Formats: sequence, C-alpha cells, structure tokens
Amino acid sequence: MASRVNTSFTLIPKQKCRRSNHHSSYFCNTLDSDPQLLSTLGNFKVLPLEILHIILRYLSVKDIGMLSMVSKTVSQHIINYISTSSGSRRLLLQNFHDLDLPGTKEETALLEHYRALGLLFKRCTLLLPTKERLKYIHKILSETLTAGWDELECHRVYNFLCELTNLSRKMQTVVCNKPGSARKLELRVRLFCRNVLLDHWTHRSDSAFWLTRILKPWPMVNQARLLYIIFGPTSPHDGQVIWQEMIEGPTDESSLKGLANAIKLLYDTGAKGWTADDVISLVDELSVVPREWLLENNARLLILSGNNICFTFMASKAVNGRAVELARLVVFLALVCEKELYCMDWTVRMMQKVCKVFSTAAERKSFLQSIANAFACVTMEMLQPVMSGDRDDDDRGFLNLFHLLHAQANFHKEVLYLTMNAISS
Repeated sequence: MASRVNTSFTLIPKQKCRRSNHHSSYFCNTLDSDPQLLSTLGNFKVLPLEILHIILRYLSVKDIGMLSMVSKTVSQHIINYISTSSGSRRLLLQNFHDLDLPGTKEETALLEHYRALGLLFKRCTLLLPTKERLKYIHKILSETLTAGWDELECHRVYNFLCELTNLSRKMQTVVCNKPGSARKLELRVRLFCRNVLLDHWTHRSDSAFWLTRILKPWPMVNQARLLYIIFGPTSPHDGQVIWQEMIEGPTDESSLKGLANAIKLLYDTGAKGWTADDVISLVDELSVVPREWLLENNARLLILSGNNICFTFMASKAVNGRAVELARLVVFLALVCEKELYCMDWTVRMMQKVCKVFSTAAERKSFLQSIANAFACVTMEMLQPVMSGDRDDDDRGFLNLFHLLHAQANFHKEVLYLTMNAISS
C-alpha cells in the first residue's frame, strides 16, 4: 500500500518577506533587487528585519562591532539598527554627563561602553567618506572613534559637533554675557568640552589639539573666559563655575590646578597655532577674568604652571619695562612658597634668572631695589586691615602678615646664602 504524504502543513512561498513596516519593506526590497546582497547576508537572509534587531539586542556592543565586519550588507543593517529609536536608546546611554559618577565603578563601565561604541562606529562606517561617517555619531564622540584620523578629518569632526549641538552659539553666549548670568549654560559648555572633547585622551597632544579647536576661533579675551569656564573652580554643591574665587581672597591649589594643567598642555606640547607669546598673553588675560585677581592667586597659578611658564611670564614683564609689577610678583611668589612650604630657594633662583634679562647693571640694581620696596609696601597694605578691621579680619590679617614677614626673612636669607656662595667660589 502506498504511503500517504501529509499535506496539511502550510507551505512558505519562496523569497516572501513580511512587509509590516517601512524597515521590513526596505529590507525585503533590497534582497529582491540585489542577489549579491542576498548572498552576503548568509543565514540571516531568511530573517525579517525585526528578528535581526531582536538578535542584536542580545549582543554586546563589542560583539555587534565584530558582526559588522562580516560584510558590507550586514554593516549597513547594523547602521540602520543604530539609527532606530530602540537602538539609539540602548546604545547611547543618557547618564554620560552625570556629575555623581566620577571615581566610581559605574564611571569605568560607562567609559568602556563608549570606547566599544566608538570602535563599533568606526567598523560600521569604515568604507564611508568622513562626512557620511559623522552622520552616525549623534551625541557621542569617543577617542576610539577618531583614533588614527588625520587633523583635517578631526577638524571636520569638530565642525560637525559644533553644528549638531550649537556649541559655537552656546560659547558665544557665555563669553559675551556677564560672567555668571547663564550659569546652567556655562555648566553645559564645561561638561561637553571636558567629557566629550578633552578628558580621557591617552596622549596629551590629542587633548591639546581639541583644546586648540575650542579656543582659537575666539579673540584672546574670550579665550581666557572660555578657559576659566572649562577649567576654573566650581561649587562642590551644584558644579557651577565660581567667578569670584580669585578676587575675594587667597585660594588653594585645587582651585587653580585645572587652569595650570591646561596652560601647561598648550605650552609643553608645542600645540600647533600656539607660540610661547600666545600662551603668556593668555595667562596675562586670564588674571583679569572676570576682574583683576589677587596677586597671590596669580603667583600660585604661575608656580603650578611650572618653571618655564613662570620664567617666560616674568621675563616678558622685564622686557616690557614693567619692573615694579615684576617686583610685587616676586614678593607674592615668596609668600606662596612660605604658605605652601615650598622651597624658598626656588623663588630666589627664579629672581636671579630674571635679573639676567635686564640688559644693564643699573637696571638689575633698580629691579632689586624695587623688590625691597615691594616687600615694605605689601607689609603696610596687609597691616592696614589688621589695624581697622573686625575680629575675624584681624585673625586672617595677622596670619597673612605673619606669613609675609617669615617669607621676607627666608627670602633674604636665601639671597645671602647665594651671595656668600658666589663670593667663596
């Protein structure tokens, strides 16, 4: 007896795909029209686009990046997945600028996620022109994405980000308005520049490149304002920029460290577009943002910026005939060294080095006399609040006066040691 064949099952028409939405229709039409694309999908050719997206949700970012290198067709479908709302929500995490993350395991995991994401973008868009690649960056720029790109391409990246985020307009608002009048916008500019463009680079030259892109389009006065917004002191409560920190009283090292590191970055790396004079002019302009700083804070910034920048700054004043200003600066360099327990020998040797900038012996003698006069003038200035202030002011004034007198004594002691060693040798 002949066996009976079960014909109750439903036959699946060949090359018949679901057309439930636009993406599925695109996927199906592409396969129907191009047999070569069909073959490069391998076993994925029988899957509707929705199923492929479900599979991608179960893969890590690193695995998706590996999958994107299988073929050009697979890479294109992964790009389409990233562009969907579900793919964007999954891959572009929303807590990138969270102020509570620094120094935690969550921050490390977040940075690793974006490094993997940058590598994924690079692999997916490897065969595309730079302009086309940038369209898939959306809100995130990772150092992994632009690693190995030449400067012209990185210029395009910066211009693209400025256009995408209105960064230039936001910067114009914060540098042209009164300091502190747009505190939330200042914070947004700071976080974007630090978290997206400047921090996390392995090589300092890369950070210098991006900092140059941020500052150079603006006049010097605006460069100084931007530098303060990005690297200046912030409130521990809300992270907003503190504009009066350098004006109202002596500050500490932590408030100036970011600014000093940024200045060293531009000076020490030999960043393109910056000369030594440019950096010194920037330091000079920074010292009056938003108004003239206390000279003690200016001296502390120079010390933190390093020997080369400090000497070049002082030598510039000597060359330009500003010996009286220079003498007062030497006094406050000595004061900071006394307060911070730095070696006073450093201040004396810096003064000795600057003396050689003056062309004649008469100018050098006049400069040394100006330092002696500056010590006397600063002492009188510090004594006045003590004589006429309240109890709290008296305590702070006496402490400053105490440090100044010790600084003067130690400074002249080091000068005497230097003189005696020169005579004996």
